[in-house]
Amino acid sequence: MAGVGRISWWDRVPLPWRRWRVVLEVDAADEIPHKLPRRTAVIVANSGQRTWIAFDCPCTLRHRLLINLEPTRRPFWTVSGAKRLTLGPSVDDITQTRRCHFWLRKGAIQWVHNNSEGPRP
Repeated sequence: MAGVGRISWWDRVPLPWRRWRVVLEVDAADEIPHKLPRRTAVIVANSGQRTWIAFDCPCTLRHRLLINLEPTRRPFWTVSGAKRLTLGPSVDDITQTRRCHFWLRKGAIQWVHNNSEGPRP
């Protein structure tokens, strides 16, 4: 078992200088805690193979994102770094009411600005 869905108290402390980081690895997506501290992510790994990464969007709505890491399904993303998380390619979450498009590089969010986009929440 990779994890039991518990995040340490230290990772819950909202320090303003903290970068995005991986704080937990679990065996299945239903083991991801319902509430995640800001700027944290959880990896879902099945038999050592990373399949998903879950985190709350950095926008003001903080909706949950579940991103595919498995190369056999398309599209897929790659993850590097646990303390300073990098995720590639960019994340582009589009619904009828919002669009959240950003890069996550070395633990920092870089928003993609496009004049044709509506306002970001």
